[in-house]
This record gives sequence, structure tokens and C-alpha cells, in this order.
Amino acid sequence: MEKTFDIILKNRKIFQSFLQDIPKEDLFRIPAGFNNNIWWNIAHVVVTPQLLMYKLSGLDFTIEEELVNKYKKGTFPQGEPSNEELEKIKTYLFSTVEQIQHDYEQGKFKNFQEYMTTPKIGLSTPEDALSFNVFHEGLHLGAILALKKALASG
Repeated sequence: MEKTFDIILKNRKIFQSFLQDIPKEDLFRIPAGFNNNIWWNIAHVVVTPQLLMYKLSGLDFTIEEELVNKYKKGTFPQGEPSNEELEKIKTYLFSTVEQIQHDYEQGKFKNFQEYMTTPKIGLSTPEDALSFNVFHEGLHLGAILALKKALASG
């Protein structure tokens, strides 16, 4: 599983570069034809593993439930986040992955509840959830690249 965590962290570095390099107004802008923005996609990938790993294992989230509820599947951007929320998500990009890895190595996800994802990928184990998370983050990286292109073309 070490390679899986390494891939997630490398992807999170890409998301971090978007947060650093894209002007704030573009992070929050929703281009025509889209229903979310770059910021929402990044915050969404931060909160999703909380649901996939902790909730499905019957454990408490390691971040604020308010953030999970604001950016989980089925939600949409709700205006601009506060500076405090921006900083939290920036920190959580890496700290949550490190916490999940620590908790995984400690065997905390032993009561994992099976779950069928929206793309019809069944998750039966924490390892399945981590593998799916790599796929999920890749989907959102693609969405962000499409958003960047749409923003650049006006």
C-alpha cells in the first residue's frame, strides 16, 4: 500500500500547485457548461477519503464534519470559502493522507463496511477504498484541467 499512498501524495502536490498558481478569482469561478469550480474539486478530494475510510469503518472523521458535509458527493460550490477554510484545506491536502496512512498501518480500518460507488466499483476492504480513491482523485484532476482550459478560453 506504500505505492498507493505515494501516488495520492504526488497527486496532492499537483492540487497544491493549482492552489498556489491559479489566481483566487479563477479558483472560485464556474465556467459556462460546468456546475463546479477548481476549488470545489480540490476540497472534494480532501473530504472524500474521510467518507471512504473512516465512515465506512465506523470511525470518526479526522477533520470537521462541516467540511465533509460541504464538499461531499452531491454538493456544489456555495460561494467563496473563508480564508480560514482555504488554509484548512491546504493543510489537509497532506495531513489527512498522512493520518490515513498512519491509521491504516495501525489496523484501525478493520470494521470496513462494503460500499458500491457511483461508477459501480464495489469496495469490500480498506485497500479497495484506497485504490478507488486514486481513481477518484484522477477523475477530479481531469475535471480541474478541463476547468482551467475553459477559464483560459474565456
